[in-house]
Amino acid sequence: MKHREDYKDENIKLSKSRFAVLILTFLITLASILLVYDLYVLRALESFIKYLNVLTVLVIVIWLVLLIKTKKRFRKKHKKNFKNKGLIIFEVIYFIIIAIVSAVITYFYVYLGNFNKETVTYSSSLVVLSENKADNIKKLKNYNIAILSDKSSPEGYIIPREVIKKYKLEDYNNIKDYDNYSSMVADLYSGDIDAIFINTDYAKTYSTIDDYKNIETETKIIFTQEKKMQEVKTNKRKTSSSGKKVTEPFTILLLGVDSINEGLDKNTVALGDSIMLITFNPKTLNATLLSVPRDSYVPIACWSSKAENKITHAAAYGTDCMISTIENYFDVTIDYYAKINFKGLVHLVDALGGIDVEVPARLCTDDSNRWKQVCIDPGFQHLDGEGALVLSRNRKQLTNGDIGRGQNQQIVIKAMIDKIKSIKSAGQFLNILNTVSINIDTNFTQDQILSFYNIAEDLMTNNLAKDDVDLVNIQQLYLQGDGEMIYDENSRLVLWDYIPNKDSRKDIIKAMKMNLGLVDHETNKSFSFSINEEYEKELVGYGPYKTSYLYDLVPNFVGLSKEQATNLANKKGIKITLAGGNGYVISQSVPANKRLDKLAGSVTLTLGGTKEEKKTTKKTCVKEKDTKTGKYIYYDKTGKEVEEEDYNKSCKVAVDDQKDDNDDDNKTDEKDDKEKDNNPTDDKDLDQIKEISGVDNNP
Repeated sequence: MKHREDYKDENIKLSKSRFAVLILTFLITLASILLVYDLYVLRALESFIKYLNVLTVLVIVIWLVLLIKTKKRFRKKHKKNFKNKGLIIFEVIYFIIIAIVSAVITYFYVYLGNFNKETVTYSSSLVVLSENKADNIKKLKNYNIAILSDKSSPEGYIIPREVIKKYKLEDYNNIKDYDNYSSMVADLYSGDIDAIFINTDYAKTYSTIDDYKNIETETKIIFTQEKKMQEVKTNKRKTSSSGKKVTEPFTILLLGVDSINEGLDKNTVALGDSIMLITFNPKTLNATLLSVPRDSYVPIACWSSKAENKITHAAAYGTDCMISTIENYFDVTIDYYAKINFKGLVHLVDALGGIDVEVPARLCTDDSNRWKQVCIDPGFQHLDGEGALVLSRNRKQLTNGDIGRGQNQQIVIKAMIDKIKSIKSAGQFLNILNTVSINIDTNFTQDQILSFYNIAEDLMTNNLAKDDVDLVNIQQLYLQGDGEMIYDENSRLVLWDYIPNKDSRKDIIKAMKMNLGLVDHETNKSFSFSINEEYEKELVGYGPYKTSYLYDLVPNFVGLSKEQATNLANKKGIKITLAGGNGYVISQSVPANKRLDKLAGSVTLTLGGTKEEKKTTKKTCVKEKDTKTGKYIYYDKTGKEVEEEDYNKSCKVAVDDQKDDNDDDNKTDEKDDKEKDNNPTDDKDLDQIKEISGVDNNP
């Protein structure tokens, strides 16, 4: 009887141990499948591929062995229990190991996905003028309300339409569609529109324009609604790079976002604070680097009219609009993009241990939190993240404004590339990614991000990683151009624009395509240098170019006599219609500085009744710039073309009265004092630009 009870207890224990083995084998099977998949997704780390393959085979072999062992245990009915205990202990330890490894890899891979933000929070506000008595959206009646006509715009159309439907605004108000925000804001100020739906950060965008510098106090928000949306639904570029490898030549667009907030979960790119276009050839380790001036006057791709405007305004309509605008203008396909918060720049530079750069001048600006001022001194400096931000952000203290800021940003980019030498392990590489992930949004996939480690490793292990040689040969590109005051058809304001030189643009496109392998390289068969002079790399796009591509503009006829106005109109090829008296021009039907190529029909000039009215005007003579030669043309009181010396003598123009409204160059100077955005560079600027590209003392 006792023997039977012992035998029964032994069978129970054996059944339990077999059940434990069965459960553990099942769990190990699941963990092994997951681990094999995790090892497979790490295949982008090419230098580790052989180790990953060995580990994959090992996991599969151990799993098969355990499977066979388990099967044998169930076939032998009276096997002693202690052998099952040994198998159970091994399976528990093995399961814990592979579960931990699989969890770490899965966490890391999912973490890399943080660089590719899946959702973005958009915010749209209903805005009225400050003196408007409206303070509640439910009380709006008989209002003219403006929204964007672009049905893909979250802030201009999608959210506004939801608000209109929810509060039944269309029942009591008139909803008007607009092609762009600038026209909406202009009509709001003029009173043609009572309220507009616009990006909540609109004040930041428009306060940079002198006429709207007080827009934050001159307008008010009466309603705001946010909406979290899948970015793939609002950004077609989000998945456009999935089939491209970073081991092939590629193009990437970097967009800088000046924000004091951590993260890019909200649509903070209401203004293109910095725009940089880079081509990189991983086979030759050559790169081209172009800073695009944000006031560049180019066709905006997402506008129905494709009208020219400041390129920075394209950012207000989303990433797609900005990318398409740049692609169309520079005739290049942008494979990848990356938006980086300026806080991300600070963290990235700090993670790299700082950067070593040549600072062109003493610069001061607010820190990344805008709590205190940070200054950097001229000369060779080691900068931390905040110092690098000062160099990248400051433009108001630079004589060439936004042009100079773009040059300084390239200095920072080159210095960060050089710091790749300091990355000695995959762990350090991952730590850098961890530092900046929250402040970066890109369309790079996890595999593509991992592939950058392979490129970095190649740079570190080959001869280019020596201290006295650049890791990457960077060819700097420079978009040459001139400033011009042009009447903006949308905002109905005269704005300062940077008119790119078409020949410079052509050279830039050619250089980018050669680096991408799209066109054959042209060999320079002639080369000369002096052993006593430092060798300077060619600055593609700088020129000099003989032709200027400024636009012919409608002059300001106000204040001119009938004879002067007629002579000037004939000189410009403008058909005019005279109305009123025989005195001086007191108004014109077409605004000054409007592009002549957009002029339809004649310009009506209204003259005063007598010449005495001239006393109320400041202008007696005309001085204008020839858009083809860049030289000035002078006209005396009668409208006759004269030499500069005769102009100064006959007109007796005082220094304060020389700011003629027809003098585009003087207008540019006046505007630059306020904006400091863009100016044509001088020789000193060229020296600074060439310094970025590097100097080889042993050509």
